[in-house]
Amino acid sequence: MENAPLYLAIAALAAVVALVGTQLVRRVAVTFNLADAPNERRINTTLMPRAGGFAVALSFFLVGATVTILAAPLGLTGGTPLPTSGIAALLFGVLLAGVIGLADDRFDLRARWQLAGQLVIAAVPIAFGVRIATLSNPFGVGDLLIPDAIGLALTLFWVLGMQNAMNFIDGLDGLSGGIALIAATTLGVIALPATPLLAALCFALAGALAGFLRHNFHPASIYMGTSGILAVAYALAVLSLLGTAKVVAALLILGVPIIDAFFVIVGRLLAGRSPYSADKTHIHQRLIDAGLSHRGAVLA
Repeated sequence: MENAPLYLAIAALAAVVALVGTQLVRRVAVTFNLADAPNERRINTTLMPRAGGFAVALSFFLVGATVTILAAPLGLTGGTPLPTSGIAALLFGVLLAGVIGLADDRFDLRARWQLAGQLVIAAVPIAFGVRIATLSNPFGVGDLLIPDAIGLALTLFWVLGMQNAMNFIDGLDGLSGGIALIAATTLGVIALPATPLLAALCFALAGALAGFLRHNFHPASIYMGTSGILAVAYALAVLSLLGTAKVVAALLILGVPIIDAFFVIVGRLLAGRSPYSADKTHIHQRLIDAGLSHRGAVLA
């Protein structure tokens, strides 16, 4: 933990950049009418600016790139080295995801185009050579090697699944950002002993989310938007692929949105409805129906 002050400084820098960036994005969103209108699926009663998550993506990209460039003088090159291709896939993919999501925030793209954008984003790590190559062996010591074709399919499914899980849980002010903050911090702590640079990147994401949550926690003044959901989900997915804990840890850390998405989708399909239809079966909506306040449900 001798590098703890450095990690805190990285998180603080990312938080400040996201804090200021969110204010700027909010002004742009208001000017260009990037806003969510009230409906049966939303909690807001007035037009609410969105795309605030683009500030998270931009903050993470800028601070992450700076930390990577200065890794040697900052003393972050010890332990297991991160492949250059993996860092490039992480930073480039986050920025691309933010831009693609921004298009949806602006034009309310149809579902087929949203899926096409998610597929493009999910293909980025594969293009850079980042994929799931092993799985933890539940029956013995060591990892299980998997064929390349299966690894590519699992990687695609993992990134797509993360994007949709984060999208499904984004139902209350500060909920998706708060869960992502917990996940990024936990992945950073797990990475500390083995990969200091990866830990620094995780803490940069956590800091960016903390800065954004200043504007997004209830009562929110701006929403994360598709740009933030896609970028943050992608970052968490790839950070878990690059880490020593791999996907298993991320499945545990992000259990709430993953399990929530699974049960909501299955429930809607069993009821003969579209998995994207509106209802109040999400866990956060059940908590509110059980008597918790908006903030209470988010904190729980």
